[in-house]
Amino acid sequence: MTAKPARRTHPVLHAAVVGILLAGSAYFTYELRKEEQAKAPAVLRVTDQAQQGGAQQGAQKWERLKNPERSVLRGADGAVLATFTDGARTASLTGKSRTFTEPASTKTRVVTDDWVRLLPESWRNGAEREQWFQDWFKKYQGSEEDDLFAIAFQYGDQAPVKKDAAGVPYAGDAAFGPLNPKGSVGNDLRLEQSDFYDYLGIPYTFRNGTTEQPEKAKHRSLDCSGFIRTVFGYRGRFPLMASDTGGNGLARTANGMARAKTGVDILPLKGVGPQDRPASIDVLQPGDLVFFKLDARTGDRLDHTGMYLGNDAEGHKIFISSREEANGPTIGDKGGASRLDGNGYYAAALRSAKRL
Repeated sequence: MTAKPARRTHPVLHAAVVGILLAGSAYFTYELRKEEQAKAPAVLRVTDQAQQGGAQQGAQKWERLKNPERSVLRGADGAVLATFTDGARTASLTGKSRTFTEPASTKTRVVTDDWVRLLPESWRNGAEREQWFQDWFKKYQGSEEDDLFAIAFQYGDQAPVKKDAAGVPYAGDAAFGPLNPKGSVGNDLRLEQSDFYDYLGIPYTFRNGTTEQPEKAKHRSLDCSGFIRTVFGYRGRFPLMASDTGGNGLARTANGMARAKTGVDILPLKGVGPQDRPASIDVLQPGDLVFFKLDARTGDRLDHTGMYLGNDAEGHKIFISSREEANGPTIGDKGGASRLDGNGYYAAALRSAKRL
């Protein structure tokens, strides 16, 4: 196993100690802060006109919206309670306000009342009347059980280790990858291709029968796509593919994910050149996968992916991804600010987005 830099320790902290140290710690934190709800920006905006004739459900109202085709549940006051996109399993539910921070590397604070979860089936028009959905919604509406955002922040710098019943650590501080013997700062300093089974250190058999063996040097490491596959797949239970081809599910690489038919293209991929940057990104919804073209050496392949979180306290559109510069998952500024708006490094490299 390759040792990580000294700053990345893996303390197993007692829950009470975590509660005391959380606010001032130098690792990813998330807090449930009701008092900050008033400060939260309007993360999820409805930008088109509702069709008439939405089905009533008590004090709630269902509406059908376009671009993309989706069903929106509103409360009696008109506030959005949940959004479900046709063909996608990703759902955004409004719940208790939370704040996500990374004080070690950024002043960014993402204050959000969005809870992003995976439906057991892809959404379709009228699914709100089906029993499977009603059972699911009853369980998760207002629930504070870990969602995809909470899971993602369990792999940040110095995040405490979590173990399953078999004693296998399934969460905790993740590196990006082991040091590259031939690399240098700014030029492939760390090796890629660290997937969730490398992080776990156990073999994994995919649905097609392929069994992948972990590499010891990549233990506790996740590259950008490996991080997304951990959050959505291994933890969220979205189907996973062993590679970029041969089946349905979440592909192995950023390029494979972006170009696959899986999910719904929210920002369609037009190309990988600077001229192919999306003209507008307002359609993005928290939980969407975002894809970037960062390295000219990879030809026409997209080479980075992350998950969109929504707006930060200053109104910037923020995403989380695992990066070489930060040596793991980050919303920080090392290697480029985690912003999709403006003309920064990642904003300029954005090429497409998908809703699983």
